Amino acid sequence: MAVHMTRRDFALLASAAALTPPAFAQTGGELLTRAIPNSGERLPAVGLGTAQVFDTANAVTRQKATAVLDALVANGGRLLSGHRIGGVENLGGAEVVLGDVIAPAGLRDKLFIATKTEAPDIAEFKRSLARLKTAKVDLLQLHNVSDTQQSLARFKEWKSQGLCRYIGITSTFHDDFTAVEAVLRREKPDFVQIDYSLDNRLAEKRILPLAAEVKAGVLTALPFGHARLFRAVRGKEIPDWAREFANSWAQFFLKYLLGDPRVTAVIPGTSDAAHMTDNLGAMRGPLPASDQRQKMVSFVETL
Repeated sequence: MAVHMTRRDFALLASAAALTPPAFAQTGGELLTRAIPNSGERLPAVGLGTAQVFDTANAVTRQKATAVLDALVANGGRLLSGHRIGGVENLGGAEVVLGDVIAPAGLRDKLFIATKTEAPDIAEFKRSLARLKTAKVDLLQLHNVSDTQQSLARFKEWKSQGLCRYIGITSTFHDDFTAVEAVLRREKPDFVQIDYSLDNRLAEKRILPLAAEVKAGVLTALPFGHARLFRAVRGKEIPDWAREFANSWAQFFLKYLLGDPRVTAVIPGTSDAAHMTDNLGAMRGPLPASDQRQKMVSFVETL
C-alpha cells in the first residue's frame, strides 16, 4: 500500500548527506513580481496556500499561522490564498485563525487576500469577511467550476460594491477543464486558479494560452503535486545544472512554473515557517530558460 509522505516527512526521513543543504533563499537579483493583466498591479510571484493547513482554531495553529505569515511578509510575499467559503472543508476555522492573526498584527494592508466560494451566497460571504476581520478581500473566486453556463454576474456586482477588488474562477479537476475554458472565455475573470506542477502539465496546453488571450492572471495550486514531487526526489541531490537557479527542491519545482511568464503566482501550502521562507526563495535569482525547463521535465520523467 502506498504511504502518503508530506514535505515535512520528506525533510525528516531523508538523510542529511543525501540532501542539498537547506539554503532557504536565493539572495541575488530583485524580488520577482508579476503584473495582474487586467490592472497592471504587481504581485509577488510566490504566495501561501492555506487549504487544509490552518483548519483547527486553537493556540498551536495560531502560533504556526503567526510564524508563517511573519515569514511571508518578511521575505517579500503578499498573496494569501484561503479556503472556500463555508462547507465541510472550512467550517470557518481557517478564516477565524487567519483573522485572529492578521488583525492584531496590523498585517491586512500588507496582504493580498484571496478566497473562494462554490455559490454566490452573500450572507456566507459576509460571514467570511467577519471571520477574516476585513471589509473586503482582494480576490473572490468561484470555486470548482464544473458547468459551462456558470455565471459571474453576482461576483461582478460585489466587485462593483467594493466587497472584492478582483474576481476569478478555480478548478483542480481536469475533467472540468472544458467548463473552465467556457467560463473563462465568456466571463473574462481577472484570475483563474488551476493545479499545475512539474509532473502535472495539462494546464500548459489548455488553460494558460486561453488565460493569456482573455488577460486573466494565473494562480497555480498544488505546485508540489500533493507532495508527489518530494517523494520522487527523496534521497536525491539537485542536479548540478540546476544549481544556478535553485537552492532547494522546493525552489526547483516552483521555478519551473515561474519560468512560464503566463503564471502570475504560485501558491504552495505550508504551516512551517522555514518551508515558507524556502518557497519564497523562488522569487530570487534567475529563472530557468526554456531549454532548462525542458531539461527539468526530462529529469522528472526519469524518476
